[in-house]
Amino acid sequence: MTAAIFSKPPTAQEAVLAEMRRLLVTGELAPGTPIRQEALADRLGVSRVPVREALKVLEGEGHVEYSAHRGYVVAELSVEDLVEVYRLRELLEAEAIRVAVPKLRAADLITLEQAAAEVTAAGKRADLADVTAANRMFHFLLFDAAGLPRLSRTLRQLWDATDVYRSVYFALPTNLQRVNDEHDELMAALQAGDAKAAIAAQAAHRAHSVEAVSNALTTQPLVG
Repeated sequence: MTAAIFSKPPTAQEAVLAEMRRLLVTGELAPGTPIRQEALADRLGVSRVPVREALKVLEGEGHVEYSAHRGYVVAELSVEDLVEVYRLRELLEAEAIRVAVPKLRAADLITLEQAAAEVTAAGKRADLADVTAANRMFHFLLFDAAGLPRLSRTLRQLWDATDVYRSVYFALPTNLQRVNDEHDELMAALQAGDAKAAIAAQAAHRAHSVEAVSNALTTQPLVG
């Protein structure tokens, strides 16, 4: 499930970007780590061009930083950055859910249940990349059901900016179980057609994640 699904074969830049996201999520590229473009290109079997293009995308998302003297370095994780992004998510996700819930049909609910089950299965395999991808799929099946493409695009950008933080949360087995429980609560609200309860369930889900990751970054700063 870690491989992205494309309607056509991915370009070299898309493939490199997907792999670099995986390396960031799994911690193989840890905060503070210098990125050697030539070595990374050799590892991925590509020229430096798609690597450089992927790095520009990741720089725009805040995952890497560039300086003339050091080149690209994996960005350090920041509680302030996390809280800001999650505040924006709070506003936009509530609107997406409010619009989406009345539109959900039986088939949509079945698909959402299947996606939630994949999150559980990935957690049992202790595969952080798969957990992250499955969790993202579950939530965006709901957000996209609103039929608001600009809103979905903005939410994807916000999620892209915090995938690394999410992997910190998923690294603890107790948090994985909490995620499953919270997905169950969200599914119950969706099945009842209760948009208000679904928004509240998603808000609690987000809040627990912010609290746990903030604590982890404060008490045990992540270093390479």
